[in-house]
Amino acid sequence: MGSRVQLYADIRHDARVDGLSIRELARNHGVHRRTVRQALAAAEPPPRKKPVRTAPRLDPYKPAIDEMLTYDLTAPRKQRHTATRILARLRDEHGATDLSYSTVRDYVRVRRAQIDLEAGRRVEAMVPQDHAPGAEAEVDLGEVYVILDGVKTKCHMFVYRLSHSGKAIHRVYPTGGQEAFLEGHIEAFHPARNRSAQHRAWTRTSRRSTRCSPMT
Repeated sequence: MGSRVQLYADIRHDARVDGLSIRELARNHGVHRRTVRQALAAAEPPPRKKPVRTAPRLDPYKPAIDEMLTYDLTAPRKQRHTATRILARLRDEHGATDLSYSTVRDYVRVRRAQIDLEAGRRVEAMVPQDHAPGAEAEVDLGEVYVILDGVKTKCHMFVYRLSHSGKAIHRVYPTGGQEAFLEGHIEAFHPARNRSAQHRAWTRTSRRSTRCSPMT
């Protein structure tokens, strides 16, 4: 199965070119209709929600860990607490024999960064993902299996996708060489040629176009 980005691009392409309904798109792509609606509403899939992991056994010891990490703000580098040292102190000073190293390590990694940020030692920064119309595109050339004249055949699919609109162009070639890569770009840069909903695989000998259906 391909990426969710490619799935969204395929759904939007089929809806725009073939005029398929939400029910038909869901059936053709093997997804829920909710996924189809999300793809039609936005070119980029929503970020996956990461489950929030809790460590109830660690809760009574978090103030002690925070105190050690706060001390590290002014301590010499060699005297700062590692996760191993923090775990040893918790066991010796607080009787925390039921804690595992991984639990302490994960909390220390996140909490140390937060304490540094609160103390002004780190600057939180982010890079906005803003794609101007026509400014950027993503290109991929990968393997795909198709039914060609009744035979399962390995071909190569060229995908050119605009980052802003999510509009994508797909072309299937018998090989994945430089010729296919360059020809795919030529097709992508001439939108007037790309109104057909058919993917075509071109043979190198006769240049005869043969319809091919993606494997399901």
